[in-house]
Amino acid sequence: MRVMYPEMTDNINRRNRTNSRFRYLVIAGSVITVIPIFLIVGNLAVKGFRQINLAFFTQPAPDTFQAMMAASSGEIIPGGIANGLTGSLLMVLLASLFAIPLGLMTGIYIYENGTTRYARFIRSLTEILQGVPSIILGIIAYLWVVKNITKGYSALAGSVSLAIMMLPLIIRSTEETMRMIPLSIREAAFALGTPYYKMIYKILIPVSFSGLATGVLLAISRILGETAPLMLTALGSPAISLDVTRPVSAVPLLIWDFYNDPNMVNLVWSASLFLMVFVLSMNLLARSVASKHKYI
Repeated sequence: MRVMYPEMTDNINRRNRTNSRFRYLVIAGSVITVIPIFLIVGNLAVKGFRQINLAFFTQPAPDTFQAMMAASSGEIIPGGIANGLTGSLLMVLLASLFAIPLGLMTGIYIYENGTTRYARFIRSLTEILQGVPSIILGIIAYLWVVKNITKGYSALAGSVSLAIMMLPLIIRSTEETMRMIPLSIREAAFALGTPYYKMIYKILIPVSFSGLATGVLLAISRILGETAPLMLTALGSPAISLDVTRPVSAVPLLIWDFYNDPNMVNLVWSASLFLMVFVLSMNLLARSVASKHKYI
């Protein structure tokens, strides 16, 4: 039989008490962290739900007079965010067409040639670009596209700024995903005589699909709420426009416009609620894709 000395018993009891205190401290810290999140979400839901209707998604933003008349009579503000919704989707689509292929190819190149000087330079440049403020990227897109290509504000300029923001996230997630693939898969492909390019797009990419898709979805959710670069590139538009060479609006730009008009405060809450739910849905979709297609 094991003999428990008094000193040993005291040490065990002291450790158990310390563990219990630390556990309660961690639980308290978690509760304190979660409470503001619930307060923010609840406040958005309560104040923003009133304006959510079919017209909110199908009609463009109202003007100041319409909002003032509705606010004075206590009615729901007419109009919605259709012009911002179509503009956001258009610019995100264009940015994805630019950034996703380039980001995937760059990430695969860095993984395949990680020890070369050029690959190390690209990796360092990607880390620097990831920390650059979004307003700086907007200025770059303004100088590149607005001043020299479209000769004015446009959806194309806005999508370029968003694509630059997406690139570091896609490149790093692609490289890290490729690192998780066992080397035995590559060796088996080469042993069977598979050409190098087929090994890349028929074996490595399908096997790492979950990680690649997760990185892309997280990059898209990252740019959905950006406002600063779009103020310098897309500018905004009161009408629904699908012309990539003309100014367009976006949901974050509409939130800023609503905020500057005291008659449209209710639309600020509704547009913010929609944007929060949309970004949350993108993150949940990324987690779902990662869990259902987990090959590595």
